Amino acid sequence: MKLLPDTHAFIWLNDNPEKLPETVTNLCNAGTHEFYLSIASPWEMQIKNQLGKLTLAMPVAELVNKNIEENNLKLLSINLSHISQLEQLPTHHKDPFDRIIIAQTMIEEMTVISVDGIFKRYEVQTVW
Repeated sequence: MKLLPDTHAFIWLNDNPEKLPETVTNLCNAGTHEFYLSIASPWEMQIKNQLGKLTLAMPVAELVNKNIEENNLKLLSINLSHISQLEQLPTHHKDPFDRIIIAQTMIEEMTVISVDGIFKRYEVQTVW
């Protein structure tokens, strides 16, 4: 399974794994799934960090690179097909970072890891 955590799930995976449900913990520990991170997530984290709305244990780039090296995380770039998919999305979600993650999930046929109930209003596979 190809898994794409949304930004808060990625943060919790690293800084507060006790906040994750057993379902997510089991997926992470199975060793049989591919984990991706939308480039939108580090972008969002950097913005929120600079605005003082987010405190991380380490700089954003270091956190992402640590996960690439230690957990075989793959970065998912934003491409034109993802942006084009945004036009097809209903406006259930107003957050632009979440909307691009939803579009990427659809185009790349992934399962999104998110506690955000609004994701379930879209035609995407979710897990929490």
